[in-house]
Formats: sequence, C-alpha cells, structure tokens
Amino acid sequence: MTRPPVLGVDGAVKHYDGGGVVRALDGVSFELHAGELLGIMGPSGSGKSTLLLIAGLLEPPTAGEVRIGGQRVSWPGADLDGLREVRRRRIGFVFQKPNLIPFLNATENVALALEIDDVPPGPARRHAGGLLRALGLAHRASSLPARLSGGEQQRVAVARALANDPPLILADEPTAALDSVRGRQVIALFRRIADERGAGIAVVTHDPRALDLFDRTIELSDGKLVGASTGIGGLVLQRGLSEGDVERR
Repeated sequence: MTRPPVLGVDGAVKHYDGGGVVRALDGVSFELHAGELLGIMGPSGSGKSTLLLIAGLLEPPTAGEVRIGGQRVSWPGADLDGLREVRRRRIGFVFQKPNLIPFLNATENVALALEIDDVPPGPARRHAGGLLRALGLAHRASSLPARLSGGEQQRVAVARALANDPPLILADEPTAALDSVRGRQVIALFRRIADERGAGIAVVTHDPRALDLFDRTIELSDGKLVGASTGIGGLVLQRGLSEGDVERR
C-alpha cells in the first residue's frame, strides 16, 4: 500500500488585513514525500515564508488545509496550540539564523531539544553527540556558538532539528547568511539526510547555486504557484502549470 505524503498542503490561502487585504498566499497546493528534498523558490514577498509557517503548523490558513502523514491537522480556525506535540515530534525547523543559545555548547544546544521532551540529560547528550558526529562536528561538540563558523553553527541547528528524528524538516533560507561553499554544504547535508534518514525536507530559498541537489522545486510569485521542475538536475522551471499538473509530475 502506498504511504501517504509526509506533508500535504491543499489550496492554502492566507490573507492579512492591515488597512486592506493582503493575499500572501492564493490557493497553493503541493505534496512532499519521504526521502524527497524540495526547494521552494520565488522573489522576496512571493509567499515562501508564509507557506512554510502554514506547513509547519505555526499559522493556520485562511482557507485550505494541511495534512501531516495523511492526517488533516490544520485548517481555518484550527487550534494550533493543541498541535504542539505534533510540531515537537514530527517537524524539525531550521531557520536563516541558527538561533543557538550562546552560553550552551554545541552538544548542549542539541540535547536541549530532547530534554524539553523529558529525555534525561545523560541520554539526551549522548544522542546529541551522535548527531554531531554524523554531521562532521564531533571535534566541535564542546564549543560555544561564538567559537563556531557560520556553517558550523547552521550544522548544529540542523542537528537540533533532527534530535527527535522527525519525518518532516522545514528550512527557511538556511543558506542566506553563508557564502557559496558553506551554503552548498548545508544543502548537501539536507540531501544526505533525505537519502539516509528518509525525511521529507522542504527548503525555502532564492539561492540558485545548489539547485542540482534538489529532487524538485516549486516556484511562487505573488502568493501563487507558477512553476515547477522535477528530477535532480532539472533546473528549468516549467511555467504556467496548473496545480494538478504539478501534483502529477
């Protein structure tokens, strides 16, 4: 039997009323499958970050719905406070800034995500150490964030997102503050996590330098889905596709 997508967004609409209705999203639909690395592209103000907030159950849509593992979890008026457990156990977040706690070392920053979930400190730190080793940071496990490079800090943030082994990882412009080499390293890390752990990973980006590492990209403009590409190395966006066309490809 075919497993349901890790993430499904159906007809997502988001309006903000600030002296006039702003349509941040206008009927966006897509699916993300286990082991898939998806790029979400578009210019500033196209709705990328809004889409990630809705997909990550941090904001409800004005219309449409979100499914996690085939289960309908978010819709207009949904109580997202009641979904903390879903977010904590099933979604890992990586942001543009690593947002590491400055007085905790790399291991402690990662372990904290587990300790919040009532894992005892000893096992939490052992698991955190294993994640850091897997991401090539064993030699930095005791370092404070101020002693880490930008790329190393972002890798610690990725390890923290992996702490609870979530099936879904959402990343919002994780390479924006990195140079081209470190930025590509972070996307390559997501590629490896998708392949080895089977996580579905969606990365919001406007950086074209590592698009060959994605399985698929979708493009937003003015809150609408306007194009898509499929297959690693398929970099030419095919514009004018309907949402149904995107789902079938």
